[in-house]
Amino acid sequence: MSRVLVISTLTAGLLAAPGLSLAQTDTLQVRSWAAGCAGCHGTNGQAQPGMPPLAGKNKADLTEKLLAFKNGAAPSTVMQQLAKGYTDEQLAAIAGWFAAQPRR
Repeated sequence: MSRVLVISTLTAGLLAAPGLSLAQTDTLQVRSWAAGCAGCHGTNGQAQPGMPPLAGKNKADLTEKLLAFKNGAAPSTVMQQLAKGYTDEQLAAIAGWFAAQPRR
């Protein structure tokens, strides 16, 4: 019985892995996630005055900040709630997308 459980668990993990990998690397999916940030941070992360721009920022720094919002370690008005809607991997992908955008 335990052999069946182990095989089932491994199979489920292998089937889930390609989907996770695709979500992390699919540029259109990541761009769609990042589009949710446009209301405050501007199209492609090039914010209007008064809001922090995200375009061209360091990916590691952006990821760290997003994770801090998600975990409640960084004070925020809405970012904590928004960041909780994504996995850590999705937040890193979003940070990477913004990092790749040109600064103005």
